Amino acid sequence: TQSTWGFLNREVDMFGLRVSLALKTATFAIKSRSHLPAAAKLGYSRFGHVRAFSSQSDRETSLWREAPEQLHTVRDAIRFAASRFQEADLPFGHGSTNAYQEALHMVLSTLSLSPDYLDHCLDSRITKSEATHLYQVLKSRIDTRMPAAYITKEAWLQGYAFYVDERVIVPRSFIAELLNPEGVESWCPIPPQNVRTVLDVCTGSGCLAILAAKAFPHAQVDAVDLSTDALDVANRNISDYLLSDRVTTIHSNMFEKVPKKKYDLIISNPPYVKSDHMVDLPPEYRSEPSMALQSGADGLDHVRVLLEKAPTFLSDRGAMVVEVGDHSKQSLRAAFPDIRFHFLQVSSDHDNVFLFSKSEKSYS
Repeated sequence: TQSTWGFLNREVDMFGLRVSLALKTATFAIKSRSHLPAAAKLGYSRFGHVRAFSSQSDRETSLWREAPEQLHTVRDAIRFAASRFQEADLPFGHGSTNAYQEALHMVLSTLSLSPDYLDHCLDSRITKSEATHLYQVLKSRIDTRMPAAYITKEAWLQGYAFYVDERVIVPRSFIAELLNPEGVESWCPIPPQNVRTVLDVCTGSGCLAILAAKAFPHAQVDAVDLSTDALDVANRNISDYLLSDRVTTIHSNMFEKVPKKKYDLIISNPPYVKSDHMVDLPPEYRSEPSMALQSGADGLDHVRVLLEKAPTFLSDRGAMVVEVGDHSKQSLRAAFPDIRFHFLQVSSDHDNVFLFSKSEKSYS
């Protein structure tokens, strides 16, 4: 799913032409070499001299060896990483949607640079020791096929940075878009200033619970997860944002140990991958905890619990917002023929988020 940094579009407009051309050139170069024998792939030195490599792996080894010595700026590192990621045909979706965004994320995070200062540091030079470490980190993205967020220990969602590691799913949710303080009134049946209680089911890293606390400034937020490891990560993020007095984690299998109280809003980005689809996921996704992805034969096991239990926990004017998979709409209708599902507008090309309003007694 999509969860990119807020500044990315602006940055693409600023110097995206150069990056776009670089990526297209890299793609063309790959295609143009495809007709050559495997033993004689061509490589190009910094000054354009042609030289032969015995294999593609030799070419890659040479490129990574040369990078710390011949590339000197932040801009150089972003371009180089984008080219390598593009050539490696990596899948994206853990906070970025293309090679350039992935490179930008990893370079800035590894160099401890804030996206806010990107305009001022693109042409800043990188020290030799910084470069050695940086290119090792970038190369590990290809070698390990781990999500970038696990390598950098940082993920961004709606302009907020969150600590992540292999104990939690990498933050990405269309619900985050709906938790923009400027937009919640468009869908929430209760005025934001009047929302007093929020429940985040399957909280993972705690990112949605934290965004909810930001969107509803007078609310107390309970964040639930079955994984104690995930709750450890969530508590770290809650502490980082100084929200420990407003966001409370609860170890529970969905609603089992949730306090018997009423919530004005329930949000959930639950697991929704079909069991038989797990084996087909790219390595990056299989690196994540399977319990955060898998949800039965039709991907709706967790949604069934939400639909069954949530009404008991909602206040009279309360609402529930749930994210589902890209192709879950038909499965939902088949599994719940008596429910009219209404999906909220998000940036996805699919119907990924539905709203249940208790006062209307319908999922609309």
